[in-house]
Amino acid sequence: MIQVRNPRTGQHDYSFEPPTDAALAACCAALRQAQPAWWRAGMEHRIAVLRRWADAIEERRDAISAALAIDTGRTVIAAGEVRSASRNIRRWCDYGPTLIATPVHESGIMPSLRYSHQLVPYQLVGAISPWNFPIALSLIDAVPALLAGCAVFVKPSEVTPRFVEPLKEAVAAVPELARVFAIEAGDGRTGAALIGQVDAVCFTGSVATGRKVAVAAAERFIPAFLELGGKDPAIILPSANLEDAADAILRGAVTASGQVCLALERAYVHESQHDAFVDILVNKARQVQLNYPDIGKGDLGPLIFDRQADIIDAHLDDAVAKGAVIRCGGKSENLGGGRYCRATVVTNVNHSMKLMTDETFGPVIPVMSYRTVDEAVDLANDSEFGLSAAVFAGTLDEARAVAERINAGGLSLNDAALTRETYEAEKNSFGYSGMGGSRMGAAGLLRFYRKKALLMQTGKPAKLV
Repeated sequence: MIQVRNPRTGQHDYSFEPPTDAALAACCAALRQAQPAWWRAGMEHRIAVLRRWADAIEERRDAISAALAIDTGRTVIAAGEVRSASRNIRRWCDYGPTLIATPVHESGIMPSLRYSHQLVPYQLVGAISPWNFPIALSLIDAVPALLAGCAVFVKPSEVTPRFVEPLKEAVAAVPELARVFAIEAGDGRTGAALIGQVDAVCFTGSVATGRKVAVAAAERFIPAFLELGGKDPAIILPSANLEDAADAILRGAVTASGQVCLALERAYVHESQHDAFVDILVNKARQVQLNYPDIGKGDLGPLIFDRQADIIDAHLDDAVAKGAVIRCGGKSENLGGGRYCRATVVTNVNHSMKLMTDETFGPVIPVMSYRTVDEAVDLANDSEFGLSAAVFAGTLDEARAVAERINAGGLSLNDAALTRETYEAEKNSFGYSGMGGSRMGAAGLLRFYRKKALLMQTGKPAKLV
């Protein structure tokens, strides 16, 4: 039995039994058995079923949102997450059919040769999702995989499992879907066992665990699609509007208490504007309120996973010990049993500090000055991560010229966190932020297919003798 902590009270007020290896294997076998009919029924059928599922989620959104609010300690974001889940299903239903055309082409080598291809879905996809956006990240891979014709098993985090039961009710309301889609809370042992049952695995989480997933997948010769950590930089060029940059950076750094993979975690501003920018940013950060004791008021909820509070505190301690100055906010606070962190701005930082190199995953904004644009680019690229970044300048052309030099999959110009809307960013080209293309674009669907080449001879085949 797994005991689950309430992030607002610190109490263990929920428990669940993870599936046994035998139960997991039996469930996966049933999903496999149902998958061929799901694929053969065609995409129009799958779209109709998925749209009904979106309706079923909306019909139960109050129950799902209420469970998710307890899981995460936040209400507004929880409700928005449920709304976005149904919207994402409908978006894929609208967008997906345009991506799977299989036209016949001229070979260009042999006049009588034509070629096309067939897309064959992986029979069973496993998804292992994290705790920071529990329903959104449980479904972000599952929906396009289902649309492609795969069966799917999702293992959400044991830190935030309460939403699973009301979501399962929405699945059960659509019997055709329930035959090919299962979601069961479990722990790390469950996730490891799942990799042994599937034909492709999607994982969202830490670099350390992602590495284990990749190794386990490689041993089975199955693909692993990984969405891992980030240490996203922002560069503020001298021509930028400092007020606008501070607004965007604050939002991009502290939304959802900074528990977002694409959160901005370090800012670089020209030395001539450093002090002015810090003053503006600190003034804005001090206006951000905790939503304690009233969950319906304020901006920042509790840190969902209490161990993350320990990491934030350790990063701040390390930075201060090496000369950093906390300008506002600070280490985590225990309020009513929950762990909270205020919007925190830190100066006098450098790359010897964990705060500038390791993923903090909290509402902390370290600000460092630079002398030249070349130095700013070098600092932004001095990272083992490469998920996303931001550049602020007087014009988009100036911002783009710098953005093209930054090693990250998605760049926001004169704003922050636009990469949540990115359709084609690649994660695996830059550091340890993941493997595979954008989960929102064409690659988000096409990666769930094996591609077969169909070579058609329209003339007579060549003779040997």
